[in-house]
Amino acid sequence: MELKDIKAVYFIGAGGIGMSAIARYFMHKGMVVAGYDKTPTELTSRLEDEGMLLHFEEDVEAIPRACRKRNSTLVVYTPAIPSEHAELQYFRREGFQIEKRAQVLGRLTQAHKALCVAGTHGKTTTSTMCAHLLHQSHIDCNAFLGGISKNYGTNYILSDSDYVVIEADEYDRSFHWLSPYISVVTSTDPDHLDIYGTKEAYLESFRHYTSLIQPEGALIIRHGIELKPDVKEGVRVFDYGMTEGDFHAENIMIENGEIRFDFISPIKSIKNIELGLPIPINIENGIAAMAMAQLVGCDEEELRYGMKTFQGAERRFDFKIKTDKLVLISDYAHHPKEILESAKSLRTVYKDRKITVIFQPHLYSRTKDFYKEFAEALNILDEVILTDIYPAREEPIEGVTSKLIYDRLRDDIKKQLIKLDDVIDLVKSRDFDVLVILGAGDLDMKMPQIKEILEQKLGK
Repeated sequence: MELKDIKAVYFIGAGGIGMSAIARYFMHKGMVVAGYDKTPTELTSRLEDEGMLLHFEEDVEAIPRACRKRNSTLVVYTPAIPSEHAELQYFRREGFQIEKRAQVLGRLTQAHKALCVAGTHGKTTTSTMCAHLLHQSHIDCNAFLGGISKNYGTNYILSDSDYVVIEADEYDRSFHWLSPYISVVTSTDPDHLDIYGTKEAYLESFRHYTSLIQPEGALIIRHGIELKPDVKEGVRVFDYGMTEGDFHAENIMIENGEIRFDFISPIKSIKNIELGLPIPINIENGIAAMAMAQLVGCDEEELRYGMKTFQGAERRFDFKIKTDKLVLISDYAHHPKEILESAKSLRTVYKDRKITVIFQPHLYSRTKDFYKEFAEALNILDEVILTDIYPAREEPIEGVTSKLIYDRLRDDIKKQLIKLDDVIDLVKSRDFDVLVILGAGDLDMKMPQIKEILEQKLGK
């Protein structure tokens, strides 16, 4: 079925951040858009307000009539949906065209010049940053992002531009459906070993991804990562890093809550770049985003203004309260390398303040594979409060609990194991200096209540 023949789109697993961006695209095109998700959230409420028809019980009878026409309905699902899901089985039995989210994105990368950001971590912030740089420039872009841009209040940007910015997800080899024009690869630290099995298979998946870049395009790869790219003839290859690579920073200044640096580039270097979201890890993310934007024609003033006005993505080092007395941050980091980078940034920004983290590990398999690395990263902080593991798509694994991490935290660190349901009572009973709500699970759903409690303590 060609895109022009589609009249309705039905999403199974509609409330995921990546799925919602595609849903918004089809709604903008005037199609009937509906779907199922397991749990109502703030994001699903927004989608309903925008016109999406949603339900939260697995029920074939709840599928709207407009989505029951086989020759004009596209069904989109996520790999997290089990094959026995009743609605998915119905569509398969009736012969509907069914595609994974990544396949749909793949179609869009063939219709536009796709600027893709891949990597174990850093891809959401880098792609959101690149989308902002381009959208506020004379070039403009479309964008399908893995987080909500705080500049635009959405994970989807639509324009008449020929460019589309896409977060390229390696889970289930989804990014193999894409046809990038230019791609950044931020990191290749092994993850999703429940899917890949080995580190070598994970790296091979990234190697194959680099072979999909179009011959007239470019690869921008982080300096020093463990990846041997396999690009087509004609693809330009650059590297980038904080202080090394074709694109890098010099004269970095971190003081008085501000970060400035000189952007060194083989195209044109730019002095005195100011970060609108002054977090040390965003220096490197910003270098990658500026490299991609510069390669497609963003000029010096557009890059300078875009970096200064970038507000970040929700749940990516997301400040909820920022005062001299109290700082509250939400951070989606859930891989040990992500947490390590976040912890280093926290230590740099808040050198003399007590940093407490409430961390909800994500997936039994990831905890089993990396519990030692999680503990090493968290050991940088002053206090660690661990909740039970968020299972997502997984069944429990015997012997795998948050205690694996707890037992490997430093003896001199203040640490505690609590149930998720006890988080609110703990926040009520305690005073904090810098508090970070960390993880990719449902702990962040308690953030509005946590923020309200802490603001009341501040007298707001």
